[in-house]
Amino acid sequence: MDLPSPLAWLVDEAGASPGPERFLAELGRRLLADGLPISGGALTLSVPHPIIARRTWLWRAETGAVIEALAFAAAPQSEAGREWLAGLGPVWEDRIGLAQDNQISDRPVLGWAGIANGAGAGAFGPAEAGLLREVARFAGAPLAALAAREAKAALLEAYLGRRSAARVQAGALARGTGETIRAALLCADLRDFTALSEVTEPHVMITALDAWFDRVAGAVHAFGGEVLKFIGDGVLAIFPVTATSSEGDAARGDCEACEAALRAVAASRAGMAHLDQVRHAQGLAPLPFGAALHFGEILWGNIGAADRLDFTAIGPAVNLVSRLEGLCKPLGRSVLISGAVAANTATALMPLGEHSLRGIADPCAVFTLPED
Repeated sequence: MDLPSPLAWLVDEAGASPGPERFLAELGRRLLADGLPISGGALTLSVPHPIIARRTWLWRAETGAVIEALAFAAAPQSEAGREWLAGLGPVWEDRIGLAQDNQISDRPVLGWAGIANGAGAGAFGPAEAGLLREVARFAGAPLAALAAREAKAALLEAYLGRRSAARVQAGALARGTGETIRAALLCADLRDFTALSEVTEPHVMITALDAWFDRVAGAVHAFGGEVLKFIGDGVLAIFPVTATSSEGDAARGDCEACEAALRAVAASRAGMAHLDQVRHAQGLAPLPFGAALHFGEILWGNIGAADRLDFTAIGPAVNLVSRLEGLCKPLGRSVLISGAVAANTATALMPLGEHSLRGIADPCAVFTLPED
């Protein structure tokens, strides 16, 4: 006997869905085509992530659009999918898969809203409810595969960053492979960290480091950049040049990357100023820092040993931004900006002259922010 369209699709094709959003949209479309009176659907997966506890995809039958909602680990627990579906009509929901010990809450949740037409709870009659139970049962295998892929993606993004994780997942695994990209670079670290760590309890120092990284990494991500690595108390981040609305307008892409980096460093300074106020009220020392911005070409790819790789950036531009950051303390500035960035921004900068950088052949034109 032939299976109904949704069940046949779950058996034969659903496992190849590129992601949960496509899985949910296609399953919802097939249920509609099979005559099921649904107005929306929701799919929730738990993810192994330091901040995000669950990801929920919400599909609306009227438009076919899928949006994503995140549940954060530190926030009160809520069922975003059920709450959203309840606004559309009567809700049918099931947790997919067999319960394992105390992991019931970690199982995928698949839910549907019936068309609110005054029928109340009867919107899903015995036949509709029976089909949805069969759908939940047949969805177990493809959802297990999707959940495993999403878990891997979440872990890679947490440790590598979104862009680097995508490259690794796409198969860029061979040592020595990579691509040359243009990017604005940000290098930052705390001043006198070694001395501070020697007189500070380790757990207090870790809390301070986390607060510092929250400010700088949060600002980088807010303006479209990516943190490549944390090195002790230091951060290396990039703002890659992306395609612009005007084809072939390379200059515009360069300027956008540099402007994003400048906005990120300004936001980092504001965040650290607020943090120092909080620390002062707690009787703690401030956390002075130095940050440098540069723009140029970098090799972005796999570097390392045969069995232990790092997906990172290397090249003269990386060396220069690191050396430039080392000038912050001698020049008494918290932010230094290279001439390459200054040439790609309309932001008013204060020139500090040319300076020789250790290991860099040519002197570097150095600028800072007027308020620094």
